[in-house]
Amino acid sequence: MKRKPILERVGDFMEGRGFYIVLSLCVAAIGISGYYLFSSLQPEGADAPVSVPTQVVVTVSPTMEAVKPPVTAAPVPPPAVTKPAPSPSAEPSAEPAPARTPAPSPSPAQAANFFVWPLRGQVVADWSLEVLAYDETMGDWRTHSGVDISAPVGTEVMAVADGTVASVEQDPLMGTTVTIAHADGLESVYANLAEVPAVEAGDGVKVGAVIGSTGTTAAAESARPPHLHLELRKNGESVDPLSILPEQS
Repeated sequence: MKRKPILERVGDFMEGRGFYIVLSLCVAAIGISGYYLFSSLQPEGADAPVSVPTQVVVTVSPTMEAVKPPVTAAPVPPPAVTKPAPSPSAEPSAEPAPARTPAPSPSPAQAANFFVWPLRGQVVADWSLEVLAYDETMGDWRTHSGVDISAPVGTEVMAVADGTVASVEQDPLMGTTVTIAHADGLESVYANLAEVPAVEAGDGVKVGAVIGSTGTTAAAESARPPHLHLELRKNGESVDPLSILPEQS
């Protein structure tokens, strides 16, 4: 009896019960593959323990208190130490301070710092006792024992220094005249004043005090513009007023 080829025999097998056998083997293979696939997804096998997060609970005892940091007070600076003043030495100084010598009294030439001008104006006639000067009023040559300071009639006249009014008189040639006595034998004479002066004999005056005003009472100098005739005397001797009065600024 002649055998069939292998391919024919396989085909006959598949047409019969062989189809079901192959189908069972495929199902088994799929099941085995699924098992191994599932096993591979489990960490370290199916029997590995499952990790659960651990929680720590701390119970605070009623007697426990929050620990507070110690409070440190700000440092207080130490009080300043004041050194006691050294006690004065009982020993005398090796070089004693020189004794003060009082300043000498000013001479007439130095008295400019203690005097003021009786008024502000231009000197129109100088003091002249050694050289004769022409007098327009009298029409002759004569000495002039004072200075004539130009000023409008009614200009206030001031005391050139502290002193006491020695006299108030009406001179026939020099008109209303006031004489004031000062320290160190010095006198000031104001002539050609208005008829009624502001002071009387015996009045004390301060430097710069108003004693009267300029006028036109001096007959011997009536040809000159309105002015004050001022004289200064030292121990009765006539001196140049410009040598004692300060320079006008």
